[in-house]
Amino acid sequence: MERRSALKNIGGLFLLPALSKVSLPTDKKPVLRVAHITDVHLKNQFNAPARFTKCLHHLQAQSPKVDLILNGGDIVFDMNKENIDTINGQWKLVQETMKNECIIPVRYCLGNHDIWWNEDSKGDVFYGKKYAMDKLQLVKPYYSLVQNGWKIIVLDSTHLDIDNTWYIGKLGDEQLNWLKNELESTDKTMPVMVMSHIPILTALLMIEDNIVNKWTMLGGDMHTDTAKIISLFYQHPNVKLCLSGHLHMRDKVVYNGVTYLCNGAVSGAWWEGNRRETAPGYGLIDLYEDGSFEEKYVNY
Repeated sequence: MERRSALKNIGGLFLLPALSKVSLPTDKKPVLRVAHITDVHLKNQFNAPARFTKCLHHLQAQSPKVDLILNGGDIVFDMNKENIDTINGQWKLVQETMKNECIIPVRYCLGNHDIWWNEDSKGDVFYGKKYAMDKLQLVKPYYSLVQNGWKIIVLDSTHLDIDNTWYIGKLGDEQLNWLKNELESTDKTMPVMVMSHIPILTALLMIEDNIVNKWTMLGGDMHTDTAKIISLFYQHPNVKLCLSGHLHMRDKVVYNGVTYLCNGAVSGAWWEGNRRETAPGYGLIDLYEDGSFEEKYVNY
């Protein structure tokens, strides 16, 4: 009995180093910390300016500090079919708020509410994406950058539907070819994070009330070229993470080694509470040199 007890104790001693190793990944330090804010829908109502300022102050108070803000689109409340004075006022509010309340660099993605698609004004100089691109100083609505060993690809996922009156989520041939070339020209050891406004892949379209016998998935809620994009990512295993917004709800889908995060909305339900079970918030992502990452959704 004494011998068996002694062996058990020895076994326990041998196990201790292995257990301590399991708890050590926190020693790894991120090379880049990103705050992903999306669907701010800023306007001078609902106390939105003060609440957005609170969000900006909250993320800037994070420790470790945030290095970069990625704004996932729907920056203003709505440009669709608004008059030009309203549009000008919303963008002025955005610019003043960011200038006065934020010191962290920001990269922007266009959302469907950042585009003027009033079909009665197609001849107007403000029609389409040019107005918002000028405000955000974007040369193109899709682009890439490299920071701290990660490539960040910003996509333009909002395009006119075939009837030219509303939008669907897709890249289009030109942008898809650009994305292929971008990934092919990226060092295979460099991890890649992608941001789009409309989700490339999400489970949120199955959260719907009063379903009778099937779900309806609209082309404006998720990319309609999902299969093409996923197939492309499969050829490039260094694509690790895709960020999106648009649906104002939070979910996480992992497919073929790629994590797809829909990161809720800063505005929640357009500044009127939670969007279903998702409270207003933003994504906080720590990126590591080896291509791994940690992420969480933060309520502010």
